[in-house]
Amino acid sequence: MRKKIYDIIEPTKNVTTVEKIYDIFMVIVIIASLLPLTIKTHSTFYAVLENVTTLIFIIDYVLRLMTADFKLKQGKISFIKYPFTFLAITDLVAILSSLLFWNNTFRLFKIVRMIRTVRVFKLFRYSRSINMLIHVLKKQKESLLIVGALVVIYIFISALVIFNVEPTTFNNFFDALYWATISLTTVGYGDIYAVSAIGKLITMISSILGVAIIALPVSIMTAGYLEEIETRRHRRKRPNN
Repeated sequence: MRKKIYDIIEPTKNVTTVEKIYDIFMVIVIIASLLPLTIKTHSTFYAVLENVTTLIFIIDYVLRLMTADFKLKQGKISFIKYPFTFLAITDLVAILSSLLFWNNTFRLFKIVRMIRTVRVFKLFRYSRSINMLIHVLKKQKESLLIVGALVVIYIFISALVIFNVEPTTFNNFFDALYWATISLTTVGYGDIYAVSAIGKLITMISSILGVAIIALPVSIMTAGYLEEIETRRHRRKRPNN
């Protein structure tokens, strides 16, 4: 019985009609559960919707916990480890935030509403493309961490330079960090900008280098994604040869 439940709630390579129905149903429930966040006033309809979706999430969480040994394949230890997996934590946070939402006297009401947006991550479970993207991220994590470190160093150095070049424009170092981040992404909101000739030159150099740095993770992810697609294609062909 538990194996049948696991086969339905957990996406597999050979998707059955029942699995498809369950996946589509859960996606609809996740999207529906976010609708109450679009209004500020209390609504009976949205309150009922919140109660129903939360109940469905609780049932889904319990079913996944009951069948954790099939997923993690570590026997009884699976039931202890499962609550600490990323998606299980996401599920639990979404449920708890809704339970706290029912109590109108809860002081951190607005923060709780914001936390409930983690339900979007539940969609990861029902998308093969997103799962493949996560797999690519894991494979390329070392390269991406290096690029991430480069970005942090670049922002810090740029902020340090502009902060000392234009002390009157940038009142504090945080403003300089904000400017450096905006320059890196080449957005340029225009609320804080360099006014001196040297400052403008630094801005130009910073923006040009920013384009190159931003392109690095995109290139790494594209290469990793194409490699993963090619690997999966070879796996499909192998049994036929």
